[in-house]
Amino acid sequence: MAAILEHNTHVEGIDSLVELINGRRVAVLTGAGVSTDSGIPDYRGKGASKRTPMNISDFLSSPSSRQRYWAGAHVGWKSFSDAQPNQGHLALAAMEQAGIIEGVISQNVDGLHRRAGSSHVVDLHGSLDRVICLDCGQQFDRSGVEKKLSFLNPWLDELSNIVLAPDGDVDVTDYSSVEVPTCSVCDGILKPDVVFFGEFVPPKIFSAATGLVKRADVLLIAGSSLAVNSGIRLLDQARRQRMPIIIINRGDTKGDKKASIKLEAGTSDVLSSLAVSLGAGHLYEDIE
Repeated sequence: MAAILEHNTHVEGIDSLVELINGRRVAVLTGAGVSTDSGIPDYRGKGASKRTPMNISDFLSSPSSRQRYWAGAHVGWKSFSDAQPNQGHLALAAMEQAGIIEGVISQNVDGLHRRAGSSHVVDLHGSLDRVICLDCGQQFDRSGVEKKLSFLNPWLDELSNIVLAPDGDVDVTDYSSVEVPTCSVCDGILKPDVVFFGEFVPPKIFSAATGLVKRADVLLIAGSSLAVNSGIRLLDQARRQRMPIIIINRGDTKGDKKASIKLEAGTSDVLSSLAVSLGAGHLYEDIE
């Protein structure tokens, strides 16, 4: 049973984390809660809107679904891509540089860990800044696809009252006239290099994540409700290795009863305090 430490016991919580981490190798698993302070909403937290994620079967079989997806993805892309790493991202980068953590396994698709300076990142669900062709396998930078979308659909750039979703898209109700770009090499279907609902994490990617956990002595989970199966599988791997498990999250998670410590608090505050307490404060200040 986890020791549940509330936000008002923040100092006690940090001391407990330091005691558990100090001198051990740490693997980190992050979820949407790490990026909320960067302006990207999470999926299941308080105030999260109900939404229907894109299903891979619909995307593949329905041109209308691809129109809906790319319309919303394009409208939301500027706000999503303009998001900046927050104190939590920077703290993790500093702790990696200080040799405190081995690397980060991220369930997010925003690329903010890399932009903050983390060098060992496993993008468990991919990254929205890359686009792939499902027919010939070509890879493209997202910015080039966005330029094509603007050229083909200039009216999309004029939409206002944008409400960003966790995956960087926006609900566009009138998408029937949207022209969707195709692969410039083979005219095939373009898809962002992320795992859609109904897809599995690629085996090589999950193997990289399990390898990181295998080399660690502690698993630190930050900002994830662990509602996605891949996260639970990594937590269970850590349990089989009999390693301490730390969870930092606002709200309940599916792993609370399996954790050594659950700290009920925001990730930015806790991770930045942890970086300072573990001796990475100078690096943290340099990154800022």
